This record gives sequence, C-alpha cells and structure tokens, in this order.
Amino acid sequence: MNGPNLNLLGVREPGIYGNSSFENYLPQLKQRYPDVELEYFQSNIEGVLIDKLQEVGFTYDGVVLNAGAYTHTSVALHDCIRSLKCPVIEVHISNVHTREDFRHHSYLSPACKGVICGFGLDSYRLGVEALIGC
Repeated sequence: MNGPNLNLLGVREPGIYGNSSFENYLPQLKQRYPDVELEYFQSNIEGVLIDKLQEVGFTYDGVVLNAGAYTHTSVALHDCIRSLKCPVIEVHISNVHTREDFRHHSYLSPACKGVICGFGLDSYRLGVEALIGC
C-alpha cells in the first residue's frame, strides 16, 4: 500500500525514488512469490488509506505500507495501524534518515511490526519477506 505522491514513482525525483513505477515493479514481486497473493493499493488521501487499512487489516495476513509523507505527520494512521489484527511493515524507498530532518521521525513506526528503508523498490520485497517470516 502506497501513500501520497507514490503514484508518481518513475517520474518524481528519480535520483531519490528511481526510474520505475510501482506498477512496473509489482509483476516482479508476484513472479518472485507465486504462492503469495499480493494486491496493490495507492491513494494520495489519508482517510482513504485508513479506510483501506480497516478493510483489509482484519482478514489479510499483513500489509506492506509506504505511507509517504503521512509517515511523519499522521497520528490517525498510527491509531488505525494499532487497531488492526494483521502486522504492518513500514517501508520507504529512500533512507529517510539521510534526508531532511522532518523525515527522521515516524509516527507509524511504534505501531508497526518493523521498518525497512533505503533499499529502493527492493524495500517492498524485504517487507514481503518480513511478513512471510511473521
């Protein structure tokens, strides 16, 4: 699940986020994990992300979440993640700790099973691996 501006992957700041869209990356994940049912969802709207998390968070085995900028601002997403039955892995494409100071704090991390950052789109694969190991 991706948050705001991640629909622009491959276009937005390729020096930070790379040249590939998530839609181009997803088939690679599905090929690598043929026995795992992977779904993708993206929204630029905080409430829509919360609605989707509540929809899947009681029936799915887990969620890999890149909440984008909401990571650093959203108490509402934090509260939502805490209410779910399935584990949530927080991921980031870039290493947020080498970027602007405001990106160094995550409101989501305390509510998530774990955090992965800085491995490009491979952060999502590592998130799936973490969920498989849960």
